[in-house]
Amino acid sequence: MSTQVFIVGAGPGDPKLLTLRGLECIQQADVILYDRLVNPALLNYAKETAQFIYCGKEPGNHGLIQEEIHRVLVEKAQAGFTVLRLKGGDPFVFGRGAEEAAVLREANIDYEIVPGITAGIAAPAYAGIPVTHRDYAASFAIVTGHGRAEKGQDFINWQAISHIDTVAFYMSVGNIEHITARLIEHGKHKETPVAVIEWGTTDKQRTMIGTLQTISKQIEQEAIQNPAMILVGEVVNVREDIAWFTERVYERC
Repeated sequence: MSTQVFIVGAGPGDPKLLTLRGLECIQQADVILYDRLVNPALLNYAKETAQFIYCGKEPGNHGLIQEEIHRVLVEKAQAGFTVLRLKGGDPFVFGRGAEEAAVLREANIDYEIVPGITAGIAAPAYAGIPVTHRDYAASFAIVTGHGRAEKGQDFINWQAISHIDTVAFYMSVGNIEHITARLIEHGKHKETPVAVIEWGTTDKQRTMIGTLQTISKQIEQEAIQNPAMILVGEVVNVREDIAWFTERVYERC
């Protein structure tokens, strides 16, 4: 039985970071359901007859809700189309790809998962920051940091995270004050370096460097918005030696 649905990671923003397998899937698809952070240039590789369905979720406009996405994936596949679910970054890193795969399995629809490069590694790399380093970081964690404590949505084990050398926070700009306070409270030094990388790997990329003590104010002053990756750890200081990607830079306050 041939694959009916491809769940593909489109990478972090730079269209050239799409995998070869991801490109093949785009070229084969009859129907493409794509997210907000997928670079639209990738859709140019689709065949002329392909149908595009926008599934983007953004504040105040959620596009297709997740249950509707599930319904469309199943209906299009059962109608005999080759379907592509094109997701920013990697589909299994805060991408709900596992949920979509489970729905397809329940409907007895054949599918393939195609990994993508996740922003938690790629955005720092474009900013000249390695997430691990022999001298500075032997451990690395990726965390979704948008959970609001006042709404009972903060499920992070701050004690454990505070002992990780490098931590990448996804979807966290609006919650940065809470994040920095919890890290300091659980043992991170207030002078721990922090990098905020907005629109990482794209021609709009800009990087702000600060500390746990200063970064919240800096984000507010410079109106940094999502998509942005927040990286906490001593590896941020390596940027001074190996930064390579031309962008707009905001220095430490």
